[in-house]
Amino acid sequence: MTRTRLALVSAVALLAGLTACTDTPRSRETSAAEATVTPETPASPAAPETCDARASFRPTKGLTMPAGSHMRTIRERGRLILGTTQDTLLFSSRDPFTGRIEGFDVDMGREIARAIFGDPGKLEIRVVPRATRVDAVKNGDVDLAISTMTTNCARWEQVDFSTVYFEAGQRVLVGKDSAVTRIEDLGERPVCAATGSTSLDNIGKVSTGPVPVARADFGQCLVAMQLGEVDAVSTDDTILAGLAAQDPYAKVVGPRFTSEPYAIAVGKDHREFTEFVNAVLERLRADGTWKSIHDRWLKASGPAPAPPAAKYR
Repeated sequence: MTRTRLALVSAVALLAGLTACTDTPRSRETSAAEATVTPETPASPAAPETCDARASFRPTKGLTMPAGSHMRTIRERGRLILGTTQDTLLFSSRDPFTGRIEGFDVDMGREIARAIFGDPGKLEIRVVPRATRVDAVKNGDVDLAISTMTTNCARWEQVDFSTVYFEAGQRVLVGKDSAVTRIEDLGERPVCAATGSTSLDNIGKVSTGPVPVARADFGQCLVAMQLGEVDAVSTDDTILAGLAAQDPYAKVVGPRFTSEPYAIAVGKDHREFTEFVNAVLERLRADGTWKSIHDRWLKASGPAPAPPAAKYR
């Protein structure tokens, strides 16, 4: 490893340390350690998927908040509780200088808070590891989870999902001097993904047999690759773009080999809240807010595409 490369690894490790210990006022943000959660059920079960995971509940009541609804409960509490990660650059990551968690997913949460309170700032962020995102919603530790989370039928068994708010796909991150051009080139070689992610399952399904290696988050996967512990990192291209931005010696390669539709997870006992969230997403698509959020965080990846169309059950 070159001296420059070693320095970069040290810098990434230092950033991870800053991320772990920097905190914003406790009235606005809390740690996952304050919530009791258990490991998430594996993202892909043995049973085949038979539902349409992209289809959610039609927002029949629009942005109204009837008495007794979960939206009223949230409003009376005075804040919306969002579960997300702090390691996904551009989507939900902590700024080491300000201590604030920010990104595309956080802005989605702020827009839902705006719809409830008229104030996007009435948002409490709870940092939830990927492996416990679903359980945090199921247990009521958060009102919703917006965390680059793929909607699939296995997860629908445990929580409800909004309509799709972002389309991603899995690709591969390797060193710039690597000859790898696609996931199939990594047969029998170690490839990292985060614990509890669909990405980890997808690596194991590749026909050439790359070896899935789990780390707690994708920042740790990047460090593992820099240290030579794994040959590549594989996850959604949106996440890989953030990792590549942190490491000038890394590149994203290959075509997408999966489709990863991101949706917002809500508890199964609050269908009216899922419908409300879908009404918010309808507004964001129609009034240009979705495009504005895309341009704020993802403009470097190119012009904003049309937002994913809603699909209802």
